[in-house]
Amino acid sequence: MVARLVIAAPSSGAGKTTVATGLMAAFAGRGLTVSPHKVGPDYIDPGYHALATGRPGRNLDAYMCGTGLIAPLFLHGARGCDLAVVEGVMGLYDGAADQGELASTAQVAKLLKAPVVLVVDASSQSRSVAALVHGFASWDPEVRIGGVILNKVATDRHEHLLREALGESGVPVLGVLRRAPAVSTPSRHLGLVPVAERQAAAVSAVAAQAEQVRQGCDMEALLALARSAPELHAEAWEPGVVGRLHAGGPVVPTRPALRDDCPPRRVAVAGGAAFTFSYAEHTELLRAAGAEVVTFDPLRDESLPEGTSGLVIGGGFPEMYGAELSANEPLRKAVAELAASGAPVAAECAGLLYLARSLDGTPMCGVLDADARMSERLTLGYRDAVAVSDSVLAPAGARLRGHEFHRTVIEPGAGPLAAWGLRQPERRVEGFVQGGVHASYVHTHWAGSPEVAARFVEHCA
Repeated sequence: MVARLVIAAPSSGAGKTTVATGLMAAFAGRGLTVSPHKVGPDYIDPGYHALATGRPGRNLDAYMCGTGLIAPLFLHGARGCDLAVVEGVMGLYDGAADQGELASTAQVAKLLKAPVVLVVDASSQSRSVAALVHGFASWDPEVRIGGVILNKVATDRHEHLLREALGESGVPVLGVLRRAPAVSTPSRHLGLVPVAERQAAAVSAVAAQAEQVRQGCDMEALLALARSAPELHAEAWEPGVVGRLHAGGPVVPTRPALRDDCPPRRVAVAGGAAFTFSYAEHTELLRAAGAEVVTFDPLRDESLPEGTSGLVIGGGFPEMYGAELSANEPLRKAVAELAASGAPVAAECAGLLYLARSLDGTPMCGVLDADARMSERLTLGYRDAVAVSDSVLAPAGARLRGHEFHRTVIEPGAGPLAAWGLRQPERRVEGFVQGGVHASYVHTHWAGSPEVAARFVEHCA
């Protein structure tokens, strides 16, 4: 049994990340082994969670991975831990557009049988807070709201009014937090600035969040609430096992069909400040499929790891480091040569931009006959994707679910052989399949389709 809490809010901007990260760090500071989780496709918040706990931040995405994998993925991440803290996404009941509760924090809380702590921005209300909390607590009787943390409370008088109002709601107040500039984290065009770009400042911010939570929250009551969660009747996910999903959850799994006598395949994975978007399960799946995974930093390393037979370039912020990436000509040449050799290269979003001919007029790797630039328009949302062309990731016709999140455009948007056909918000093809290269704006979570990792490693021969 894993003690667990879901930290949710009525809407974005209420302070979920501050509270969740502060709780993780505060409980870890008490000697507990804390497992950090994030609902949805977010890559940035898990970086702060990892800083707070010393463990990989993991995502729980019911859209991309399927509802049947939420509990198994949770148990995989929380194995051996004393406590798990799950940060929600958007408002408690907000999920995938036009999909009801799918991928919402409320759905994940129900799948995990976890009590919810509601973080409320109380800065512009007093007695109305009771009506707000009552509405959220009564909307879905299967969602158990075990308490509320009041954030951005102005004064002692303000706190008194809020507590008095909530006294009749039946939902206990488990914390009151004042406004505190030291706990804030700077944002830009895609959300918070990642930990990798502000390491020292991020450490200070997480320490301040932990102290604020320790001072303002009833830690014993929160721990007792977490320990009241019932047992989860599910098996922990295993990266060495490939199982497909159906409506009732995972079927009997099978192992990847890789020969035992094959030599190790070395897969280089881009990291560093420019490429921070990745899911921990991707590396685990690559290793389980027989790959040796080596991380490199395109901002610093002038060559790919020796013996590289496959390359994975995930998401991040190459637009913030265009000049530095371009200046590393030896690495750009090495990436282009690897791609030209036919070796498998999987690039998502930032990786797509890095493989382009240019980014905002600055030379990139030139693998793709396309140019990228920043845009005022935010492209955001889940995607149902169908593989248009056979590639190192999927055979033509394979269906995956993914997510787009960027403020850039690439022209043309698809190559002669496109990567994916998308059904919403409008029907279109996008991305590039070129030899062993698969490059696309669509982020995928391989735990939902683990055969992708096995297929990629097979192509690394």
